[in-house]
Formats: sequence, C-alpha cells, structure tokens
Amino acid sequence: MKTNKIPQQLSDLKPGSGVSLDSRDAFRADKAGVVYVVDDEYFSRAAVRGALADSGWEVAEFKDCESFLDAYRQRAQACLVLDLHLPAMTGRQLLDAIQALTPSLPTIIMSGSSRISEAVQSMKAGAFDFIEKPVDAACLVETVARALEQSRVSNSAESTRSIAADNLASLTTRQQQVMDLVLAGHPSKNIAADLGISQRTVEHHRAAVMHKTESASLPALARLALAALSGRRELRVPA
Repeated sequence: MKTNKIPQQLSDLKPGSGVSLDSRDAFRADKAGVVYVVDDEYFSRAAVRGALADSGWEVAEFKDCESFLDAYRQRAQACLVLDLHLPAMTGRQLLDAIQALTPSLPTIIMSGSSRISEAVQSMKAGAFDFIEKPVDAACLVETVARALEQSRVSNSAESTRSIAADNLASLTTRQQQVMDLVLAGHPSKNIAADLGISQRTVEHHRAAVMHKTESASLPALARLALAALSGRRELRVPA
C-alpha cells in the first residue's frame, strides 16, 4: 500500500524555484494575476480554467502537487486553487507546506466532499477559503478575486518589511542604539549621557540614521522601524 509521503521537492518550495509560464506570459500574469490550479481530474481542471480565463486571469494548471512544486515561483499577485483529495502528496500536505514556506500565497481548497469538518480543518490549517465541487463558476470567480487582492496586499506589505529590515541592517550598532533612544523620546543631551559620548556625536549618528534609512522625519523613521519589527514577529520557521 502506498503512503502519502512528502517528496524531496518540498525542500525546494521557495521563490525562484521554477517557472510555470514562458517569459512573454510572465509580465501579463504579474499584472492581471496568475491562478495555479492543482487537480488530478482533467474535466474539473478544464471547467476551472474556463471560468478563470474568461475573467482575464492567467491560469497554470497541474495534475498533481509534485508538478506544481517543480514549477512554482513567487509572483506579485497569485493564488492557488487546490483539490483536497489527490494521490501521492495530498492537497492537505501541500497546504501545510505552503503555510510553512510561502504563506503569502492564498490557497482555495476544492473538495467533492460536502463534510463541514473538511472545510473547518482546511481553514484552521490556513486555507483562504473552501468551495465544493462541482464548482460554481460565479462563486469561484468571486473567491479568486478576493484571494488575488489578499495576495497583492500581502506581498506589498512583505516588500515594505523587507526594505525596512534592509535599511535598518545598514546601521552600525551605535547608530541603532541612538535610533532606539531617539524613538523612545529621549533628547540628544540625555542620550549622550547614557551612552558616554558627546552630544555632537549623538547628532552625527542621528543624522546618519536618517540618511541611511531615507527617513524625512521621525514619524517616518518610526514607521520604518515598526515595519521591520513586524517582519521579525511574523517570521515562520518550518518544523
């Protein structure tokens, strides 16, 4: 008897790990949104593809999780429509992998089973939504539209956090100390006393912090610091 064993490709599930569309299609996909469809039933895939293509979205379809893993690469606006019951690697196993390694990809679970427990468990595991098969075209289009919008917002926020973290990483240890004290509301005179340096040196470090982080004001610096902190708090490390 076969067991549902997660394949080696799982360790390669990361941005840039493959290409599902040719270079001419990639630009259109990033503008309009790309929808990945993983379903082992040909006619089910065809129905989903037809409904989504009619709405102007690029569709990349796969018959199993393994082929999706081989082709996946992160895009600015994308979502996954995933059948829950698949041979070899199951839809639930792929959902768990996505949540651990690329949680910014919203996943819509499909299932021919109407058991409410499946829907609840999928949502608890991180699925964006759950729809029953056979899929209603209007419901599918509306759900995908919401998922793509979440993907756009999530990736935009992630980009902001990444830029903020990179900017803060360019600061020296002393500059970071000065920045923390400035954002805590301490005046330069007190900072100088706390750190055992001159007030002029504090002002020099403060100016360097504003320049390196490209912050035009203290509120802007505070927003950047909070964005970087948010990124550290939300970091997920796969087990």
